[in-house]
Amino acid sequence: MKKLLIALLVTFAASFNVHAEDALAVTPQETYDMVQKQGDQILFVDVRDPVEIMFIGFTDAIDKNIPFKLVDRSDFLPDKGRFAMITNPEFAAGVEKALEEKGLDKDALIITMCRSGSSRGKPSAEYLLERGFTNVKYIDHGFQGSGAKEGEKKGMRIVNGWQNAGLPWSMTLNTEKIYRP
Repeated sequence: MKKLLIALLVTFAASFNVHAEDALAVTPQETYDMVQKQGDQILFVDVRDPVEIMFIGFTDAIDKNIPFKLVDRSDFLPDKGRFAMITNPEFAAGVEKALEEKGLDKDALIITMCRSGSSRGKPSAEYLLERGFTNVKYIDHGFQGSGAKEGEKKGMRIVNGWQNAGLPWSMTLNTEKIYRP
């Protein structure tokens, strides 16, 4: 009976498949509302390369731009038609410094945002969780959102994301917040 009970508990626990490193998604609107209500208690980080921000847009709602991945202009990937991206070796340290500047610690809520939410937003949040930050989320669909699946604007990023939620953004960069190595 004891073995059966243990086997059931192990099976039950495994069925949840929850890991500490699984970052949770928040919507752009939820993030904006949190920034407005408790901005001094959270750290909102844009994890895009600054060059990408320059061409796509920026929101001054962020606390800091700390790129998770940096474009490696010496490594072009012809099969993908783009440059390789390398993990910023200073990312976690930059986040920790930004927390300290706000008087926060590694247990404070950190929200990351990339262009689409999936390629750097969620991975950057999980990266931080793996390094001892305890409360990290990412913006689902990121800054620019997803591409339309059909219609005359098929492929254009006009679905969801920060820009398409009608939240504040512009093409003007705040030089106080943009990453400069």
